[in-house]
Amino acid sequence: MQEEEEERLIAKLRKIEALFARATSAGERAAAENARDRIRGRLEQLEKSERTVEYRFALPDGWSKSLFIALLRRYGIEPYRYRGQRRTTVMARVTRTFADEVLWPEFQELNATLRAHLESVTSRVIAQAIHGDQADAAERPGREPKTRSQQGFLGGE
Repeated sequence: MQEEEEERLIAKLRKIEALFARATSAGERAAAENARDRIRGRLEQLEKSERTVEYRFALPDGWSKSLFIALLRRYGIEPYRYRGQRRTTVMARVTRTFADEVLWPEFQELNATLRAHLESVTSRVIAQAIHGDQADAAERPGREPKTRSQQGFLGGE
């Protein structure tokens, strides 16, 4: 069952890639494995007519950063960051058109799909292994208590 779920996720991610490769026919859409080559070809075409620009991508978490770096490398783009930048910052040199029309929209679509899958798996595992009640913490009226923070732990008064 888990393998089937992962296979469906991988197929969905490949369909997203095919969409951003601008597949024009049903046959092209079905050939998701060719999507990467079409996108690389488009990138090469854009680089001949448009200069590359250094972009700074601030990603919300490590999962998103890992996905984004993999996407850059898939298209032959070198990800990097400068000393002193946050670990979730990724720099890359790409054309503006490629970044705006392909790279960032494709990343957002892939990230949303992957995040939904991870949230589903996390909820299921927590419910089975820890506790079935997944409701949020109750909200109480009143003032915010004085707290002190210690690496993610908020102690009481």
